[in-house]
Amino acid sequence: MKDDFHSLGLSDKVTKAVAAAGYKHPTDIQAKAIPHVLAKRDIIGIAQTGTGKTASFVLPMLTLLEKGRARARMPRTLILEPTRELAAQVFENFEKYGINHRLNVALLIGGVSFVEQNKILDRGADVLIATPGRLLDHFERGRLLMTGTELFVIDEADRMLDMGFIPDIERISSLLPRRRQTLFFSATMPDEIRRLSEKFLKNPEEIQVARQNSTAETIEQIMVKTGGKPAEKRATLRQQIELAKGLKNAIIFCNRKRDIATLTRSLSKHGYNAGSLHGDMDQKNRMATLANFKEGKLKFLIASDVAARGLDIPDVSHVFNFDVPTQAEDYVHRIGRTGRAGRSGTAITLISPAESKYYKAIEQLIGKTIKWYDSKTPEISSPPAKVPQQSVPQQSVSGSQHKKPKPQQEKPQQSKNPAHNKKSTTGHSDDVEAVKNRSPKNPDEKASDKNSGKTNKSGPFGEDGAIPAFLLQSMS
Repeated sequence: MKDDFHSLGLSDKVTKAVAAAGYKHPTDIQAKAIPHVLAKRDIIGIAQTGTGKTASFVLPMLTLLEKGRARARMPRTLILEPTRELAAQVFENFEKYGINHRLNVALLIGGVSFVEQNKILDRGADVLIATPGRLLDHFERGRLLMTGTELFVIDEADRMLDMGFIPDIERISSLLPRRRQTLFFSATMPDEIRRLSEKFLKNPEEIQVARQNSTAETIEQIMVKTGGKPAEKRATLRQQIELAKGLKNAIIFCNRKRDIATLTRSLSKHGYNAGSLHGDMDQKNRMATLANFKEGKLKFLIASDVAARGLDIPDVSHVFNFDVPTQAEDYVHRIGRTGRAGRSGTAITLISPAESKYYKAIEQLIGKTIKWYDSKTPEISSPPAKVPQQSVPQQSVSGSQHKKPKPQQEKPQQSKNPAHNKKSTTGHSDDVEAVKNRSPKNPDEKASDKNSGKTNKSGPFGEDGAIPAFLLQSMS
């Protein structure tokens, strides 16, 4: 592996920006992928989450784009992302590493005015970052010509498959010139995606830096048995939060949006500084909630799987699975939000009797046995045949003994930290590009989502209706 970024063939402008950002040595995926991107080879890049996949294509793209100039409505490069948050994150990478360049970077995502996006496209985009639906909307309106695109990146390809974007990607690919460079990056590579890549890529270089569906060794994984009633699970979660060592912040994953709203209200009522994130929220509030969590204004982020893929929040100390994911692959992505960039992290999964059937699939997928805890026995290597109905853990993740927990009641209590007594400030609206929820919608779920919080009046996007500043400016 190369020892520094300069030895990978990157330009001086790029290496200076990387050094200014505080990075000295490339990760495995970066060291292996960047030289092939610079050589204009097609690539299939497979690496577990948190290994630096984004920089592995952003950095060489900046070097390649130093020559040439974009023309109006004809982007030179195109990056497709499955969600708005991932698209915005890639945009931030271009801002950070392209500080020494004068490139126009356009971000096309839902929830933002077409008029403002058209102004950016009319100036000419060196880099176009988009979600599939919004990109096709602009094309059908006659605002885009894709015939000049030289480099095409499909990021989080397996997530594209899960969200049903493959037909859109096939159509977008047909609009691009045949002679182009194509890059596939993903945490996993299922057979469907591999077959699809054969249509898009020509003699690709396959780069795999970790076994597929593996989890980082820096993450301590624990499963905790709990009762099946919602109030019992919430009580178990609160107890695990109190017993967790070194907890700085945490992402708490739920399977259903209505449970996100309920859990957020419950934690806030008990004095925890919590906010929500899911696909039905409007874009302004989603971005504001993420910004608050990154800046430490929110300690607990209760989220759906919209936050499980690719979001770069580098210093998350804990991940809690309030619900066990029904798809084992989602477990890998969820816990990958902690233990990033060599840091240590802890992932705690609560398992009720009805969810006990899922743990075997998870262990089989990741190829390791996960530690179990309950209230009556010391640490065991595998769970009993049946998970007890009334079991509340009284043990910390390190196995140390603690006093008997407080009664499981939903009475509010004041936190010693004044910031914990603030209520969540998130809102909700339809999101056509949101992650598809696996559970069927019903009137009760919709009512719960509507009542989950108030609209945030301020944040990085300013007052209601304001356009994000980074969407109105090109990089210079």
